[in-house]
Amino acid sequence: MDTSSYLINDLTPFDIGASLHEVKLAFSALTYSHVPVTREGTYVGTISETDALCLDGQQNIDQVSYVLTPFFVALETSWLDVLEAFAQHQTNIMPVLDQQQQYVGYYELADIMNLFNHTPFLSESGGILVVEKGSHDYSFSEICQIIESNNGRIFGIFISKFDQDITQATIKIGHHGIAVISQTFRRYGYNVVSTHDQDTAQQELKARSQYLDKYLNI
Repeated sequence: MDTSSYLINDLTPFDIGASLHEVKLAFSALTYSHVPVTREGTYVGTISETDALCLDGQQNIDQVSYVLTPFFVALETSWLDVLEAFAQHQTNIMPVLDQQQQYVGYYELADIMNLFNHTPFLSESGGILVVEKGSHDYSFSEICQIIESNNGRIFGIFISKFDQDITQATIKIGHHGIAVISQTFRRYGYNVVSTHDQDTAQQELKARSQYLDKYLNI
């Protein structure tokens, strides 16, 4: 999916020489968790609302540069990696840099989450199958082979749990043959953790998506 259409450039980064008082005033008018900072036009990182509010407003950003966090994504970064970056840094704004490492704008978390909500994993009618197997024994190719050999249609797979012993995969498939597919997984040594019909699955996945959105906006 192309995320470039979601690029926003209406927020001018703060120069590192700006006062923290200015930053605090900006946060009082914004809903963002962070704002970008540049030095002579070059991106150097972000300052969080939490840090800004705790610092002396008489200082400038350069005096407290140790609180800056230099996270960003590139213009060509895939939407899934963008979403991962949001989660890793617990932010609702993600600076975007071009190939010359220059700040060109930002993404909002809500827009990227909306992309996820419109993937076939959530939008297509089907069922959810959760299976698990030893971490050294499972393979995506085997999972796909089991489903497709039973004429199942795959809308998406992701690893929903992983440790040294067990790997769990959550799979979105078409309605056709989900009971037979579950039996085949068992024959191949997988533990079928759960199966869900379309309505329940959609509600659960969307609820989790909304929860992640709210969590990252705290």
